[in-house]
Amino acid sequence: MRIALGVCGGIAAYKACELVRRLTDAGASVQVLMTRNAERFITPLTLQTLSGNTVVGDSWELASDHTIQHLDLARDLDAFVVAPATANILAKFAQGFADDFLSTFYLAVTAPVLVAPAMNTRMWLHPATQDAIRTLRSRGVTVLDPESGWLAERENGLGRLATPETIVSAVLRAARRGASLKGKKVVVAAGPTREPIDPVRYLTNGSSGKMGYAIAAAAARRGALVTIVSGPVDLPPPFGTRVALVETARQMREAVVAERAGAHAVFMVAAVSDYAPEASPQKLKKTGGPLTLVLPEGPDILAELGRTKGPEILVGFAAETDDLIANATKKLTSKNADFIVANDIAATGLGIGSDRNAVTILGKDGSSVTIPEGSKTEIAEAILDRIFGPDVP
Repeated sequence: MRIALGVCGGIAAYKACELVRRLTDAGASVQVLMTRNAERFITPLTLQTLSGNTVVGDSWELASDHTIQHLDLARDLDAFVVAPATANILAKFAQGFADDFLSTFYLAVTAPVLVAPAMNTRMWLHPATQDAIRTLRSRGVTVLDPESGWLAERENGLGRLATPETIVSAVLRAARRGASLKGKKVVVAAGPTREPIDPVRYLTNGSSGKMGYAIAAAAARRGALVTIVSGPVDLPPPFGTRVALVETARQMREAVVAERAGAHAVFMVAAVSDYAPEASPQKLKKTGGPLTLVLPEGPDILAELGRTKGPEILVGFAAETDDLIANATKKLTSKNADFIVANDIAATGLGIGSDRNAVTILGKDGSSVTIPEGSKTEIAEAILDRIFGPDVP
């Protein structure tokens, strides 16, 4: 397992020593990358001694071939974590700046990325920092939120670096490259569909695609050959996956049916439109009165997959606002699925558009497993553990 640890210039930089020790104890090879300011708080020699690898600092101080070697490392990583991450580096990452080695390295990394911010409370709560955090999360970066506690400024507040246990656990979880699904084909339908009303208007569902993409990423980490049939979302393809872009429910149906051949499992996470209007070929104009739309039912992809199901595992999702378990149980039976993952979209801060979720997994054998609130990455791993069994590193 290969981990890159970025260290920025802040008082919490000394905690990088404990992170290196814990990661190496877990069997990881740790490559430390330091900013120039980080070297004011802790010496490269200390981290080099603990990691057993040469510490990389400012790229302009490196010979060109050495720099290239470490850029090659960016393509051969299991995870990249920055701890502590300053407000400055968060802003650089969010804006795509590449004016030192660490920010340049970030742009080259294709492995999972985690950041553990540490700073003064006012800096953490500043709108610029929070904008950067939102941007990074939207791009799939895992943010390990700072904790409340005694800060270097002799204040109590939010901004203290997450504990080494929290950081290391998250890194190892993100870096996991298991073998339990090695070579098996997994299809994930994710995101919303768009049903055109006319050339400039459409009906859609409020799906961000985050849960589906998290499941796809988790399956890829276990060695699966993953195809995402994706409606319109603003998400990068997870590392190691292939994405087939679609727009309408009919297009999604055609793509999923085509991709399911030879699949070990199909996850219907997508929020597929139940109705598809009869689209006008010209832009509809205001007439001074109400507009009437005819809304025929669109394809029921999960039901079709259930009717024609072969040996593949079929997993459906139920986003409900009321009677969660009763509605999900009915869907499990009527769609002939092997599992239904139910989540309450009326719960504050969870589900659609959020980075967090909480679900209940119902099995056709009558089983019910509740997964408590967590990040969608954590929820995805728990879903795969329930359906396929724990991963095999």
